[in-house]
Amino acid sequence: MQSVNLEGLHVAIIMDGNGRWATRRGLPRIAGHRAGVAALRRVVERATDVGIRCLTVYAFSSNNWRRPTAEVENIFWLLKAFLRLETEKLRQRGARLQVIGRRDRLATSALREIEKAERATAAGQRLHLRVAIDYSSRYAIARAAAGDNTERLHETRSSFDEIAQALAQTMTAESRDVDLLIRTGGEKRLSDFLLWESAYAELHFTDCMWPDFDEADLEAALNEFSRRERRFGAVSEPAVLLVGGVQ
Repeated sequence: MQSVNLEGLHVAIIMDGNGRWATRRGLPRIAGHRAGVAALRRVVERATDVGIRCLTVYAFSSNNWRRPTAEVENIFWLLKAFLRLETEKLRQRGARLQVIGRRDRLATSALREIEKAERATAAGQRLHLRVAIDYSSRYAIARAAAGDNTERLHETRSSFDEIAQALAQTMTAESRDVDLLIRTGGEKRLSDFLLWESAYAELHFTDCMWPDFDEADLEAALNEFSRRERRFGAVSEPAVLLVGGVQ
């Protein structure tokens, strides 16, 4: 058994339930996304205090382009507002912000705010905040695999990691294994999020909608994580083989 260390964790969060949260309150869906930004702010502020060193959040998947145009535009408006309002706070907190995902389909105004925030927080050491935008894990892996000599694809995991890093930087930028993956909103699936990095992640699903997720919910997830037995394919105790009743 490998003991669980709550220092230096990589926690990933699928921030689900914004739209449903708003609809149940008779509000437009954008109100849920706005409340979701407040929830993200709470979690980021608490992260370093509870041992999180890397926090990756799923803000906008590649499939989310299928949503109504007005909703997509509102989401990116909120993203730009978040970057403008929070970048200096992140810098002062020692957090480094990095956006992962495709950038070729983003508007120039969004790219400008992203790059400005990344430059401003580049020296942050206390927390690595990774925001997944126009992100698809399958796309990232396929792009990395197709971009190099196929003869190398059968090599070790470390070799493939190098390929992925070299050929899909904007998709998997400085990725490391996820320790704990949290999904809010009651759904129990990964939805094409960090599939490679989450191979041995502990999964925590909660019915809590993302706008309602707070510091107590984060700590509850971490407390559950601390009770998990992480064996990584090994066994807790030495296996005992009995042959004919003799140990």
